[in-house]
Amino acid sequence: MVKVGFFGAAGEVTGSMHVLDTGVDKILLDCGMFQGRRKESRDKNEDFPVNRSEITTMVLSHAHIDHSGRIPLLTKEGFSGRVVTTRPTKDALEYMLLDSGHIQESDAQYLNYKALRSFLYDVEQSKTKQQLSNKEKAEIKKLLKKSPHELNVEAIAALHKEHGLGMVTPLYTQEEALESLSFIDGYPFGSEVTIGKGTTVKFYVAGHILGSAFSLLTIKPENGGKPLKILFTGDIGRFEKPILRDPTLEFDEEDRDIDLMIVESTYGDREHAPVADLSGSLKDTLTRTIDRGGSLLIPSFAFGRTQELIYILHQLYDSGAVPNVPVYVDSPLASNITKVFGEHPETYDRETHKIFLEKGINPFYFKNIKFVESVEESMRVTQDDTPHIVISASGMCEAGRILHHLRYKIHNPKHTILIVGYMANNTLGRRIEELGMGESRGEDKAPEVKILGKAYPLKAHVEKIGGFSAHADRHELMRVVDESNLRVKNIAVVHGEADQSAAFAQRLNEKGYNAFVPQPGDWYNLA
Repeated sequence: MVKVGFFGAAGEVTGSMHVLDTGVDKILLDCGMFQGRRKESRDKNEDFPVNRSEITTMVLSHAHIDHSGRIPLLTKEGFSGRVVTTRPTKDALEYMLLDSGHIQESDAQYLNYKALRSFLYDVEQSKTKQQLSNKEKAEIKKLLKKSPHELNVEAIAALHKEHGLGMVTPLYTQEEALESLSFIDGYPFGSEVTIGKGTTVKFYVAGHILGSAFSLLTIKPENGGKPLKILFTGDIGRFEKPILRDPTLEFDEEDRDIDLMIVESTYGDREHAPVADLSGSLKDTLTRTIDRGGSLLIPSFAFGRTQELIYILHQLYDSGAVPNVPVYVDSPLASNITKVFGEHPETYDRETHKIFLEKGINPFYFKNIKFVESVEESMRVTQDDTPHIVISASGMCEAGRILHHLRYKIHNPKHTILIVGYMANNTLGRRIEELGMGESRGEDKAPEVKILGKAYPLKAHVEKIGGFSAHADRHELMRVVDESNLRVKNIAVVHGEADQSAAFAQRLNEKGYNAFVPQPGDWYNLA
Protein backbone atom coordinates (compact mmCIF):
# COMPACT_ATOMS: atom_id res chain seq x y z
CA MET A 1 0.00 0.00 0.00
CA VAL A 2 1.21 3.51 -0.88
CA LYS A 3 0.20 6.17 1.61
CA VAL A 4 1.11 9.69 2.75
CA GLY A 5 1.20 10.83 6.37
CA PHE A 6 0.89 14.47 7.41
CA PHE A 7 2.91 15.41 10.49
CA GLY A 8 3.98 19.05 10.27
CA ALA A 9 2.43 22.14 8.71
CA ALA A 10 -0.90 20.28 8.78
CA GLY A 11 -3.49 22.58 10.30
CA GLU A 12 -0.68 25.08 10.95
CA VAL A 13 2.11 26.87 9.11
CA THR A 14 5.47 25.87 10.60
CA GLY A 15 7.25 22.53 10.95
CA SER A 16 6.64 21.23 7.42
CA MET A 17 6.96 17.42 7.39
CA HIS A 18 5.14 14.65 5.54
CA VAL A 19 5.95 10.97 5.01
CA LEU A 20 5.52 8.98 1.82
CA ASP A 21 5.35 5.26 2.60
CA THR A 22 5.63 3.21 -0.61
CA GLY A 23 5.53 -0.09 1.22
CA VAL A 24 9.25 -0.44 0.53
CA ASP A 25 10.63 2.99 1.38
CA LYS A 26 9.71 5.71 3.85
CA ILE A 27 10.49 9.05 2.20
CA LEU A 28 10.38 12.25 4.22
CA LEU A 29 9.02 15.36 2.48
CA ASP A 30 10.63 18.32 4.26
CA CYS A 31 11.98 18.30 7.80
CA GLY A 32 10.99 21.72 9.08
CA MET A 33 11.31 23.37 12.45
CA PHE A 34 8.26 24.39 14.47
CA GLN A 35 8.28 28.02 15.59
CA GLY A 36 6.19 29.62 18.33
CA ARG A 37 5.91 29.12 22.10
CA ARG A 38 9.27 27.88 23.34
CA LYS A 39 8.33 24.72 25.24
CA GLU A 40 5.58 23.66 22.84
CA SER A 41 7.90 24.13 19.86
CA ARG A 42 10.71 22.26 21.58
CA ASP A 43 8.47 19.27 22.25
CA LYS A 44 7.20 19.22 18.67
CA ASN A 45 10.67 19.57 17.18
CA GLU A 46 12.01 16.61 19.15
CA ASP A 47 9.11 14.36 18.12
CA PHE A 48 9.53 12.48 14.82
CA PRO A 49 6.49 10.65 13.39
CA VAL A 50 8.50 7.58 12.36
CA ASN A 51 11.72 6.06 13.58
CA ARG A 52 14.50 8.07 11.96
CA SER A 53 16.45 4.92 11.11
CA GLU A 54 13.47 3.75 8.99
CA ILE A 55 13.53 6.83 6.75
CA THR A 56 15.35 5.89 3.55
CA THR A 57 15.44 9.28 1.78
CA MET A 58 14.42 12.86 2.42
CA VAL A 59 13.19 15.29 -0.27
CA LEU A 60 13.52 18.98 0.58
CA SER A 61 11.41 21.64 -1.14
CA HIS A 62 13.52 24.64 -0.09
CA ALA A 63 15.90 25.97 2.54
CA HIS A 64 13.68 28.04 4.83
CA ILE A 65 14.10 26.78 8.39
CA ASP A 66 10.42 25.91 8.82
CA HIS A 67 11.04 23.38 6.04
CA SER A 68 14.68 22.37 6.64
CA GLY A 69 15.51 23.22 10.25
CA ARG A 70 15.22 19.72 11.73
CA ILE A 71 17.63 18.08 9.30
CA PRO A 72 20.42 18.01 11.95
CA LEU A 73 18.02 16.22 14.32
CA LEU A 74 17.26 13.70 11.57
CA THR A 75 20.88 12.98 10.71
CA LYS A 76 22.16 12.67 14.27
CA GLU A 77 19.59 10.02 15.24
CA GLY A 78 19.89 6.97 13.01
CA PHE A 79 19.15 8.33 9.51
CA SER A 80 21.57 6.85 6.98
CA GLY A 81 19.97 7.92 3.69
CA ARG A 82 20.39 11.02 1.54
CA VAL A 83 18.70 14.44 1.57
CA VAL A 84 17.76 15.26 -2.03
CA THR A 85 17.14 18.85 -3.11
CA THR A 86 18.08 21.44 -5.77
CA ARG A 87 21.61 22.79 -6.19
CA PRO A 88 20.84 26.36 -5.00
CA THR A 89 19.07 24.95 -1.93
CA LYS A 90 22.05 22.74 -1.09
CA ASP A 91 24.36 25.78 -1.33
CA ALA A 92 22.06 27.85 0.88
CA LEU A 93 21.82 25.11 3.52
CA GLU A 94 25.56 25.39 4.14
CA TYR A 95 24.76 28.72 5.79
CA MET A 96 21.15 28.24 6.92
CA LEU A 97 21.72 25.15 9.06
CA LEU A 98 24.93 26.41 10.64
CA ASP A 99 23.18 29.65 11.50
CA SER A 100 20.29 27.70 13.00
CA GLY A 101 22.72 25.68 15.11
CA HIS A 102 24.34 28.91 16.27
CA ILE A 103 20.93 30.33 17.22
CA GLN A 104 20.06 27.15 19.16
CA GLU A 105 23.31 27.41 21.11
CA SER A 106 23.09 31.18 21.66
CA ASP A 107 19.49 31.05 22.86
CA ALA A 108 20.31 28.26 25.33
CA GLN A 109 23.33 30.16 26.61
CA TYR A 110 21.35 33.38 27.06
CA LEU A 111 18.50 31.61 28.89
CA ASN A 112 21.03 29.93 31.19
CA TYR A 113 22.67 33.31 31.83
CA LYS A 114 19.34 34.95 32.68
CA ALA A 115 18.27 32.13 34.99
CA LEU A 116 21.60 32.12 36.83
CA ARG A 117 21.70 35.92 37.10
CA SER A 118 18.23 35.98 38.65
CA PHE A 119 19.18 33.19 41.03
CA LEU A 120 22.33 35.02 42.17
CA TYR A 121 20.36 38.26 42.61
CA ASP A 122 17.91 36.41 44.86
CA VAL A 123 20.74 34.82 46.88
CA GLU A 124 22.44 38.16 47.50
CA GLN A 125 19.17 39.91 48.36
CA SER A 126 18.33 37.23 50.90
CA LYS A 127 21.71 37.85 52.53
CA THR A 128 21.42 41.64 52.65
CA LYS A 129 17.64 41.75 53.27
CA GLN A 130 17.37 44.62 50.80
CA GLN A 131 17.18 45.35 47.11
CA LEU A 132 20.50 45.14 45.29
CA SER A 133 22.04 48.34 44.03
CA ASN A 134 22.92 48.72 40.35
CA LYS A 135 26.58 48.43 41.33
CA GLU A 136 25.97 45.13 43.11
CA LYS A 137 24.02 43.82 40.11
CA ALA A 138 26.85 44.90 37.82
CA GLU A 139 29.32 42.89 39.90
CA ILE A 140 27.22 39.75 39.47
CA LYS A 141 26.93 40.35 35.73
CA LYS A 142 30.69 40.78 35.54
CA LEU A 143 31.11 37.27 36.91
CA LEU A 144 29.02 35.90 34.07
CA LYS A 145 30.41 37.85 31.14
CA LYS A 146 33.81 38.00 29.43
CA SER A 147 32.89 41.32 27.81
CA PRO A 148 29.77 43.45 27.42
CA HIS A 149 28.79 41.34 24.40
CA GLU A 150 30.17 37.90 25.31
CA LEU A 151 28.90 35.51 27.96
CA ASN A 152 31.33 33.49 30.07
CA VAL A 153 29.79 30.18 29.08
CA GLU A 154 32.24 28.10 31.13
CA ALA A 155 31.64 30.08 34.33
CA ILE A 156 27.86 29.96 33.82
CA ALA A 157 27.95 26.18 33.38
CA ALA A 158 30.13 25.74 36.49
CA LEU A 159 27.85 27.90 38.64
CA HIS A 160 24.74 26.10 37.36
CA LYS A 161 26.34 22.83 38.40
CA GLU A 162 27.52 24.21 41.75
CA HIS A 163 24.03 25.40 42.67
CA GLY A 164 22.20 22.39 41.23
CA LEU A 165 20.32 24.40 38.63
CA GLY A 166 18.99 22.70 35.51
CA MET A 167 20.46 23.98 32.26
CA VAL A 168 18.74 24.58 28.95
CA THR A 169 20.40 22.57 26.17
CA PRO A 170 20.31 23.51 22.48
CA LEU A 171 18.07 21.55 20.14
CA TYR A 172 21.24 20.87 18.19
CA THR A 173 24.68 22.41 17.93
CA GLN A 174 26.64 24.05 15.13
CA GLU A 175 28.83 20.94 14.98
CA GLU A 176 25.78 18.71 14.51
CA ALA A 177 24.49 21.09 11.82
CA LEU A 178 27.85 20.90 10.05
CA GLU A 179 27.78 17.10 10.16
CA SER A 180 24.31 17.07 8.59
CA LEU A 181 25.58 18.84 5.46
CA SER A 182 27.42 15.69 4.35
CA PHE A 183 24.02 13.99 3.86
CA ILE A 184 22.73 16.56 1.34
CA ASP A 185 22.84 16.18 -2.46
CA GLY A 186 21.86 18.93 -4.90
CA TYR A 187 20.43 18.33 -8.38
CA PRO A 188 19.43 20.55 -11.32
CA PHE A 189 15.82 21.44 -11.98
CA GLY A 190 14.23 19.05 -14.46
CA SER A 191 16.46 16.05 -13.81
CA GLU A 192 14.90 12.81 -12.60
CA VAL A 193 16.54 11.45 -9.43
CA THR A 194 16.05 7.97 -7.98
CA ILE A 195 15.04 8.20 -4.30
CA GLY A 196 13.78 4.68 -3.60
CA LYS A 197 12.92 1.37 -5.21
CA GLY A 198 10.86 2.35 -8.23
CA THR A 199 10.52 5.91 -6.92
CA THR A 200 11.93 9.09 -8.46
CA VAL A 201 11.67 12.84 -7.94
CA LYS A 202 11.88 15.67 -10.46
CA PHE A 203 12.15 19.32 -9.42
CA TYR A 204 10.21 22.16 -11.05
CA VAL A 205 10.62 25.88 -10.26
CA ALA A 206 8.31 27.01 -7.41
CA GLY A 207 9.33 30.70 -7.44
CA HIS A 208 9.18 31.10 -3.65
CA ILE A 209 12.87 31.61 -2.87
CA LEU A 210 16.14 30.79 -4.61
CA GLY A 211 16.16 27.05 -5.32
CA SER A 212 12.59 26.40 -4.13
CA ALA A 213 10.95 23.54 -5.95
CA PHE A 214 7.79 21.67 -6.73
CA SER A 215 8.74 18.05 -6.07
CA LEU A 216 7.15 15.65 -8.57
CA LEU A 217 7.38 12.14 -7.12
CA THR A 218 6.72 9.09 -9.30
CA ILE A 219 6.13 5.63 -7.81
CA LYS A 220 6.32 2.84 -10.38
CA PRO A 221 4.57 -0.40 -9.37
CA GLU A 222 6.50 -3.67 -9.63
CA ASN A 223 3.83 -5.21 -11.88
CA GLY A 224 4.42 -2.56 -14.52
CA GLY A 225 1.07 -0.83 -14.05
CA LYS A 226 0.39 2.90 -14.24
CA PRO A 227 2.77 4.94 -12.03
CA LEU A 228 1.43 7.00 -9.14
CA LYS A 229 2.26 10.71 -9.22
CA ILE A 230 2.48 13.00 -6.19
CA LEU A 231 3.19 16.72 -6.51
CA PHE A 232 4.45 18.32 -3.30
CA THR A 233 4.45 22.08 -3.83
CA GLY A 234 6.41 23.13 -0.76
CA ASP A 235 5.85 26.89 -0.67
CA ILE A 236 4.56 28.55 -3.84
CA GLY A 237 5.95 31.90 -4.92
CA ARG A 238 4.21 34.90 -6.41
CA PHE A 239 3.99 35.76 -10.08
CA GLU A 240 5.88 38.72 -11.57
CA LYS A 241 7.98 39.28 -8.45
CA PRO A 242 11.51 40.66 -8.87
CA ILE A 243 14.60 38.47 -9.28
CA LEU A 244 13.28 34.91 -9.61
CA ARG A 245 11.38 33.08 -12.32
CA ASP A 246 7.63 32.57 -11.84
CA PRO A 247 6.16 29.31 -10.49
CA THR A 248 5.96 26.56 -13.12
CA LEU A 249 2.66 26.20 -14.97
CA GLU A 250 3.89 23.99 -17.83
CA PHE A 251 4.88 20.50 -16.68
CA ASP A 252 6.34 17.73 -18.82
CA GLU A 253 3.69 15.59 -20.52
CA GLU A 254 4.59 12.48 -18.51
CA ASP A 255 4.11 14.45 -15.25
CA ARG A 256 0.70 15.96 -15.89
CA ASP A 257 -1.57 13.32 -14.31
CA ILE A 258 -1.36 13.91 -10.55
CA ASP A 259 -2.89 11.40 -8.14
CA LEU A 260 -2.27 13.62 -5.11
CA MET A 261 -1.20 17.24 -4.92
CA ILE A 262 0.02 18.42 -1.52
CA VAL A 263 -0.43 22.18 -1.73
CA GLU A 264 0.38 24.98 0.69
CA SER A 265 -2.30 27.46 1.81
CA THR A 266 -0.50 30.11 3.88
CA TYR A 267 -2.63 32.79 2.22
CA GLY A 268 -5.46 30.50 1.11
CA ASP A 269 -8.11 33.13 1.85
CA ARG A 270 -6.16 36.36 1.47
CA GLU A 271 -5.13 38.70 -1.29
CA HIS A 272 -1.79 40.52 -1.52
CA ALA A 273 -1.22 44.03 -2.71
CA PRO A 274 -0.17 44.13 -6.37
CA VAL A 275 3.50 43.36 -6.96
CA ALA A 276 3.82 46.59 -8.93
CA ASP A 277 3.06 48.64 -5.78
CA LEU A 278 6.00 47.33 -3.73
CA SER A 279 8.51 49.99 -4.71
CA GLY A 280 6.07 52.87 -4.20
CA SER A 281 4.85 51.54 -0.84
CA LEU A 282 8.39 51.11 0.46
CA LYS A 283 9.30 54.59 -0.75
CA ASP A 284 6.29 56.14 1.06
CA THR A 285 6.96 54.32 4.34
CA LEU A 286 10.64 55.22 4.32
CA THR A 287 9.98 58.87 3.50
CA ARG A 288 7.42 59.25 6.31
CA THR A 289 9.82 57.69 8.80
CA ILE A 290 12.81 59.82 7.79
CA ASP A 291 10.63 62.96 7.91
CA ARG A 292 9.98 62.15 11.60
CA GLY A 293 13.72 61.79 12.18
CA GLY A 294 13.29 58.07 12.75
CA SER A 295 14.73 54.82 11.48
CA LEU A 296 13.04 52.00 9.60
CA LEU A 297 13.36 48.54 11.17
CA ILE A 298 12.51 45.64 8.87
CA PRO A 299 12.40 42.15 10.41
CA SER A 300 13.16 40.00 7.41
CA PHE A 301 13.92 36.43 6.51
CA ALA A 302 17.61 36.32 5.70
CA PHE A 303 16.87 34.14 2.70
CA GLY A 304 14.71 35.60 -0.04
CA ARG A 305 12.99 38.57 1.53
CA THR A 306 16.23 40.36 2.38
CA GLN A 307 17.57 40.04 -1.16
CA GLU A 308 14.29 41.31 -2.58
CA LEU A 309 14.39 44.35 -0.28
CA ILE A 310 17.99 45.04 -1.30
CA TYR A 311 17.01 44.76 -4.96
CA ILE A 312 14.14 47.26 -4.66
CA LEU A 313 16.12 49.67 -2.45
CA HIS A 314 18.93 49.54 -5.03
CA GLN A 315 16.49 50.74 -7.69
CA LEU A 316 15.02 53.45 -5.41
CA TYR A 317 18.46 54.79 -4.46
CA ASP A 318 19.71 54.73 -8.06
CA SER A 319 16.68 56.75 -9.14
CA GLY A 320 17.06 59.28 -6.30
CA ALA A 321 13.51 58.55 -5.15
CA VAL A 322 14.33 58.23 -1.41
CA PRO A 323 16.46 60.06 1.16
CA ASN A 324 20.11 59.06 1.05
CA VAL A 325 20.31 57.30 4.46
CA PRO A 326 22.47 54.27 5.31
CA VAL A 327 21.06 50.77 4.79
CA TYR A 328 22.36 48.19 7.27
CA VAL A 329 21.88 44.49 6.54
CA ASP A 330 22.47 43.23 10.06
CA SER A 331 22.61 39.50 9.61
CA PRO A 332 25.74 37.50 8.81
CA LEU A 333 23.42 34.86 7.39
CA ALA A 334 21.79 37.36 5.03
CA SER A 335 25.24 38.44 3.87
CA ASN A 336 26.21 34.86 3.08
CA ILE A 337 22.90 34.04 1.41
CA THR A 338 23.26 37.14 -0.76
CA LYS A 339 26.55 35.62 -1.99
CA VAL A 340 24.67 32.41 -2.84
CA PHE A 341 22.20 34.46 -4.90
CA GLY A 342 25.15 35.87 -6.81
CA GLU A 343 26.32 32.35 -7.65
CA HIS A 344 23.03 31.29 -9.28
CA PRO A 345 22.09 33.81 -11.99
CA GLU A 346 20.49 30.93 -13.93
CA THR A 347 17.53 31.25 -11.56
CA TYR A 348 16.91 34.96 -12.27
CA ASP A 349 14.05 36.28 -14.38
CA ARG A 350 14.54 38.24 -17.62
CA GLU A 351 13.99 41.61 -15.95
CA THR A 352 16.89 41.12 -13.53
CA HIS A 353 19.19 40.16 -16.38
CA LYS A 354 18.10 43.24 -18.35
CA ILE A 355 18.24 45.83 -15.52
CA PHE A 356 21.43 44.65 -13.82
CA LEU A 357 23.39 41.70 -15.20
CA GLU A 358 23.56 42.83 -18.83
CA LYS A 359 25.00 46.13 -17.57
CA GLY A 360 27.58 44.38 -15.37
CA ILE A 361 25.89 45.57 -12.17
CA ASN A 362 25.51 43.46 -9.02
CA PRO A 363 21.78 43.65 -8.09
CA PHE A 364 22.60 43.19 -4.41
CA TYR A 365 25.18 45.91 -3.83
CA PHE A 366 25.05 49.72 -3.98
CA LYS A 367 26.86 52.63 -2.38
CA ASN A 368 24.65 53.12 0.68
CA ILE A 369 24.46 49.49 1.76
CA LYS A 370 26.53 48.05 4.59
CA PHE A 371 26.63 44.38 5.55
CA VAL A 372 27.13 44.25 9.32
CA GLU A 373 29.26 41.34 10.50
CA SER A 374 30.44 41.70 14.11
CA VAL A 375 28.30 41.86 17.25
CA GLU A 376 30.12 45.03 18.29
CA GLU A 377 29.21 46.78 15.03
CA SER A 378 25.62 45.57 15.36
CA MET A 379 25.37 47.06 18.85
CA ARG A 380 26.67 50.39 17.56
CA VAL A 381 23.92 50.42 14.93
CA THR A 382 21.24 49.65 17.54
CA GLN A 383 22.29 52.77 19.46
CA ASP A 384 22.62 55.01 16.40
CA ASP A 385 19.98 57.74 16.72
CA THR A 386 20.38 59.16 13.20
CA PRO A 387 17.92 58.04 10.50
CA HIS A 388 18.77 54.75 8.79
CA ILE A 389 17.30 51.47 7.57
CA VAL A 390 17.95 48.15 9.29
CA ILE A 391 17.12 44.83 7.63
CA SER A 392 17.68 42.09 10.17
CA ALA A 393 16.73 38.49 10.96
CA SER A 394 14.77 36.69 12.13
CA GLY A 395 11.75 37.40 9.98
CA MET A 396 9.25 36.49 12.73
CA CYS A 397 11.27 38.29 15.45
CA GLU A 398 11.83 35.04 17.34
CA ALA A 399 15.63 35.24 17.56
CA GLY A 400 18.66 37.00 16.18
CA ARG A 401 19.82 40.59 16.02
CA ILE A 402 16.44 42.12 15.19
CA LEU A 403 15.50 41.63 18.85
CA HIS A 404 18.20 44.06 19.95
CA HIS A 405 17.20 46.68 17.36
CA LEU A 406 13.61 46.37 18.55
CA ARG A 407 14.40 46.75 22.24
CA TYR A 408 16.34 49.95 21.55
CA LYS A 409 13.73 51.54 19.28
CA ILE A 410 10.30 49.99 19.85
CA HIS A 411 9.40 52.53 22.57
CA ASN A 412 10.02 55.60 20.37
CA PRO A 413 7.20 56.87 18.11
CA LYS A 414 9.57 58.40 15.58
CA HIS A 415 10.66 54.95 14.38
CA THR A 416 8.79 52.50 12.16
CA ILE A 417 8.66 48.70 12.30
CA LEU A 418 7.81 47.49 8.82
CA ILE A 419 6.19 44.06 8.47
CA VAL A 420 7.05 42.57 5.08
CA GLY A 421 6.17 38.90 5.55
CA TYR A 422 4.09 36.31 7.27
CA MET A 423 4.15 36.20 11.07
CA ALA A 424 3.09 32.83 12.48
CA ASN A 425 0.83 32.47 15.51
CA ASN A 426 2.50 32.83 18.92
CA THR A 427 5.56 34.65 17.55
CA LEU A 428 6.78 38.06 18.69
CA GLY A 429 6.36 39.31 15.13
CA ARG A 430 2.67 38.37 15.13
CA ARG A 431 2.16 40.14 18.47
CA ILE A 432 3.86 43.32 17.21
CA GLU A 433 1.79 43.16 14.03
CA GLU A 434 -1.52 42.67 15.84
CA LEU A 435 -0.89 45.24 18.57
CA GLY A 436 0.78 47.75 16.29
CA MET A 437 -1.64 47.58 13.38
CA GLY A 438 -4.66 47.68 15.69
CA GLU A 439 -3.48 50.27 18.17
CA SER A 440 -5.07 53.67 18.74
CA ARG A 441 -2.48 56.44 18.89
CA GLY A 442 -4.77 58.40 21.15
CA GLU A 443 -4.49 55.93 24.00
CA ASP A 444 -2.56 57.05 27.06
CA LYS A 445 -0.96 53.69 27.63
CA ALA A 446 0.86 51.91 24.82
CA PRO A 447 0.53 48.13 24.54
CA GLU A 448 3.50 46.15 25.79
CA VAL A 449 5.53 43.38 24.22
CA LYS A 450 8.19 41.20 25.80
CA ILE A 451 11.62 41.11 24.20
CA LEU A 452 14.22 38.81 25.75
CA GLY A 453 12.13 38.59 28.90
CA LYS A 454 11.63 42.34 29.43
CA ALA A 455 8.45 44.32 28.71
CA TYR A 456 8.66 47.32 26.35
CA PRO A 457 5.92 49.79 25.36
CA LEU A 458 5.08 49.53 21.67
CA LYS A 459 5.15 53.18 20.65
CA ALA A 460 6.94 52.86 17.32
CA HIS A 461 4.74 52.98 14.22
CA VAL A 462 3.93 49.57 12.78
CA GLU A 463 3.22 49.31 9.08
CA LYS A 464 2.80 46.39 6.72
CA ILE A 465 3.43 45.90 3.02
CA GLY A 466 1.71 42.65 2.15
CA GLY A 467 2.96 42.55 -1.43
CA PHE A 468 6.44 41.59 -0.25
CA SER A 469 5.25 38.16 0.77
CA ALA A 470 7.07 35.33 -0.98
CA HIS A 471 3.92 33.22 -0.68
CA ALA A 472 1.26 33.12 -3.36
CA ASP A 473 -2.09 34.57 -2.35
CA ARG A 474 -5.39 32.75 -2.94
CA HIS A 475 -5.61 33.80 -6.58
CA GLU A 476 -2.03 32.76 -7.33
CA LEU A 477 -2.49 29.45 -5.49
CA MET A 478 -5.56 28.78 -7.60
CA ARG A 479 -3.64 29.78 -10.71
CA VAL A 480 -1.09 27.01 -10.10
CA VAL A 481 -3.85 24.42 -9.64
CA ASP A 482 -6.31 25.65 -12.25
CA GLU A 483 -4.22 27.30 -14.97
CA SER A 484 -1.32 24.88 -15.12
CA ASN A 485 -1.44 21.98 -17.58
CA LEU A 486 -1.86 19.50 -14.70
CA ARG A 487 -4.74 17.06 -14.35
CA VAL A 488 -5.19 16.67 -10.59
CA LYS A 489 -7.32 13.96 -8.96
CA ASN A 490 -6.97 14.75 -5.24
CA ILE A 491 -5.57 17.69 -3.28
CA ALA A 492 -4.33 17.76 0.32
CA VAL A 493 -4.32 21.36 1.59
CA VAL A 494 -1.52 21.95 4.12
CA HIS A 495 0.78 24.68 5.45
CA GLY A 496 -1.90 27.10 6.55
CA GLU A 497 -3.70 28.15 9.69
CA ALA A 498 -7.05 26.39 10.03
CA ASP A 499 -9.17 29.15 8.53
CA GLN A 500 -6.87 29.64 5.53
CA SER A 501 -6.63 25.93 4.70
CA ALA A 502 -10.37 25.39 5.11
CA ALA A 503 -11.24 28.36 2.90
CA PHE A 504 -8.85 27.29 0.14
CA ALA A 505 -10.07 23.67 0.25
CA GLN A 506 -13.65 24.90 -0.02
CA ARG A 507 -12.74 27.03 -3.02
CA LEU A 508 -11.05 24.07 -4.69
CA ASN A 509 -14.07 21.86 -4.07
CA GLU A 510 -16.37 24.51 -5.51
CA LYS A 511 -14.20 24.44 -8.64
CA GLY A 512 -14.75 20.69 -8.94
CA TYR A 513 -11.58 19.36 -7.33
CA ASN A 514 -11.51 16.72 -4.59
CA ALA A 515 -9.75 18.67 -1.81
CA PHE A 516 -9.35 17.92 1.88
CA VAL A 517 -7.49 19.36 4.88
CA PRO A 518 -5.49 16.68 6.74
CA GLN A 519 -4.89 16.99 10.46
CA PRO A 520 -1.56 16.16 12.14
CA GLY A 521 -1.13 12.40 12.16
CA ASP A 522 -3.61 11.69 9.36
CA TRP A 523 -2.71 9.16 6.65
CA TYR A 524 -4.03 9.20 3.10
CA ASN A 525 -4.07 5.96 1.07
CA LEU A 526 -3.19 6.26 -2.62
CA ALA A 527 -3.13 2.60 -3.59
